[in-house]
This record gives sequence, C-alpha cells and structure tokens, in this order.
Amino acid sequence: MTLFTTFYLSRILGKKVYNANGSPIGVVKDLLIRYDASSNSLSHPDVCGVKIKAKNIISIYSFRSFRIEKEKGRMRVTCDALEELLPEVVENNLFLSDTFLDKQIVDLNGRKLVRVNDVRLVSLSIGSYVVAVDIGVEGLLRRIGIAKPLKYFFSLFNVAIPSKFILWEDVEAVDFSNFNIRLSKSQTKLQTLHPSDLADIIEDLGKKASTDVFAVLDEEKAADVLEELEPDAQVHILESLSIEKAADVLEKMPADEVADILDVLEKEKAEQLLNEMDKSSSEEVRELLGYPLNTVGSIMSTDVLSFNSEFTIEEVLCDIRGRKPENEELYSLFVTNENDQLVATFSLRDVVISEPETTVKDIMKPSPVYLYDYQKLDDIAELISKYNLLAIPVVDSDEILQGMVVIDDVIDDLMDKRKTHK
Repeated sequence: MTLFTTFYLSRILGKKVYNANGSPIGVVKDLLIRYDASSNSLSHPDVCGVKIKAKNIISIYSFRSFRIEKEKGRMRVTCDALEELLPEVVENNLFLSDTFLDKQIVDLNGRKLVRVNDVRLVSLSIGSYVVAVDIGVEGLLRRIGIAKPLKYFFSLFNVAIPSKFILWEDVEAVDFSNFNIRLSKSQTKLQTLHPSDLADIIEDLGKKASTDVFAVLDEEKAADVLEELEPDAQVHILESLSIEKAADVLEKMPADEVADILDVLEKEKAEQLLNEMDKSSSEEVRELLGYPLNTVGSIMSTDVLSFNSEFTIEEVLCDIRGRKPENEELYSLFVTNENDQLVATFSLRDVVISEPETTVKDIMKPSPVYLYDYQKLDDIAELISKYNLLAIPVVDSDEILQGMVVIDDVIDDLMDKRKTHK
C-alpha cells in the first residue's frame, strides 16, 4: 500500500477531474496553497483549493474532497463532492501556477536568483503539500511534454538530462506582481542572506521586483544592501522610496558611503534627503560633500575610534562595546589630545593582549603616518603599500583628526578609475 504519492504541478495542470461515478467534471487550471500571513507558513504549505474550468466557467473548490493518485504511471484526479471556496479564502492564499511557475525566486541556499520550471508536491492521507521547486532542464521539458521520450533517448547513450531541485524551505518569492500579499520585515527569509548576495540578486531583478524586495528589508539590512549596490541601482532604489524612508535608511549608513550616493543623485533630490536626515548625520555628510573630487577627504570615513592616552584598556573595551562599531572602524584606533589633534595610533591586537589596567599611553605608537584631507588620492596607495596599513588617519591643516581612509575604499576607487579608463 502506497503511503504517499509525489507529483509535479505540470502533470496536474490541464488534467481532467472525475467525480465518484467516473464522469469528467472539468479540468485543473491551478492549485491554491495556504498562506498564513501571521506565521509566513510558506514552508511546505498545503493545498487548500483547486481551480476548475468546466464549459468555459472557472470555479474554485475546496481541495478536501479531491484526491490525486497514480494509475499505471499516469496521474488521476478524482473528486467526491464539490464545495466552492469563499472569496476571502481565495484572496488570502496563493495560486501555485500563477505565483511561481516561470517566476523568479531566490534560492536561499545558493544565494542567487533562479526561475521556476515546475513544482513538486506530495500527496498524503492528510492532504497534499509543496516540497520543492524544479529549476532544472528536466522541469522545463516536462512542462512541454517531452521529458519522458527524451530521457529514454538519452539513456541509450548513458546521458542524463540535468535536473535540479530547491527544497521549499530554501525558497523565497520575489515577484509580488501577481498577488497582493507582501512578506513582512520580520517574516521574510531574505533577511538571512549576506548583503552582498542580496545586492547581486536585486541588481538581477527588474525595477519593479527589485523595489519590492528592498521594501521588505528592515532598515539595518536595507542600509547594508544599499551600500553594496552599483550606483545606478542605488539611484533607482532611492528614487522608488519616499523621502522619509530613504532618509531613515541613509542614516544607518557610514557618512562617506552616503556622500558617494548623494553625489550621483540630482542636486534637488540630494538636498531633500539631507534636509530629512537627522542634523548630526546630515552635517557629517555635507562636510564630506564639500571636499573636491580626487582628494583624500572625498573618500575618507568619519567613523573613527579615538581615545585619550590616559584611558585604561578596560575603559577602551567598555567604550568599544558601547559604540558597537563596524568592522572597518577597528582597523586602527587613534589617540588624540584635548584639542582633538592626532598624537598616536594603536591596534585592536594591542588591546586584546594587554592587561585591563594598562593605559593607552603604554601601548600607543607615536608619530603616526597620516594624510591631509586635501591631499591628492594618488598619494594613498604608496603609503598603504610602504607601511602595510589597513587604514590611514586623516587630519586637517591643524592636525585635528578628521577621519580615516580604509584600504577597501582605496581599492574601490582604483577599480572605478580602471573601469573609467576602459
């Protein structure tokens, strides 16, 4: 006795449905899967309805009285009774074919955008459930009805047709154009992806879908992703958001990254965003925008960690924990005097290996290598190479610490120059 039956959506679509007497009552046009917005139960959703076409009339029935079975290798759909679903039930759930077939989805495990060729389901005594999507060649051939003969033909030469499945729990829908349900920020599985992977996915999407995907990210994740996008994609995303929403996201980003983005926006739009941002963030960005291109100040980060030389290691660690800095801020730590002038540097390694009562002046390195904010960018690469630095402090003409240039930004700048000269 077979405890379950696996089947593909493509093998069910267009199939005749028979009643208890064996008479046809219509053909299957789609399956309705349950969607619980409160729990985001897209993980192995059950089939709750079926769309049937009979004599050019479309009806949607409860799936409770339907059975899907295999008879001699062929799928058979039978129905004991027809119970129409209420309109609100249909509206709050998803049609499997309309929503996913030939649509782009995110493969969370592979961290990439793929297209759905077919959907695999399993029928149990308690109901039918979605288990995976087929993104392989075999799924495409199955859709057009030539998978079996081609598989047999290629088997004669010991050649297999490529097949590839993604488990349903590793699937995230990204094309919301065919239904009104939106994933909430707390529900979307996209939050689990690295910002760089999400940026690649968004860049591969169409304009409408890319803004839909970005809209479901929380502000912290949205800021990280926006930072990773190419300039044209950044502009598109910002233009798709309200001024308030865009400003909230920009406030979560480093000031130098915001300055780079606003620099390519229309001046009127950039000014609107700056006016909407909180005062301290806005002033920081405006200061960076004031530097001429090709100067150190134009690419420096103003997010730095500076300390008084009398601080103990314990106080330094406590301060760092409180600030929760980004990785780049920890490349180098700075020592400033009462006038905010740069006097020395020290490293996170120095902090980690020192005793809690040790003071900063005992581990700091005086007379540090530094750059002036109006110095030309061409001078940076030589200093980084010569002194093997991850970050170089930046000072003004009075040697007041203004920020630092990190190696990541130098590499990005060099890559942009290389692209420009191609």
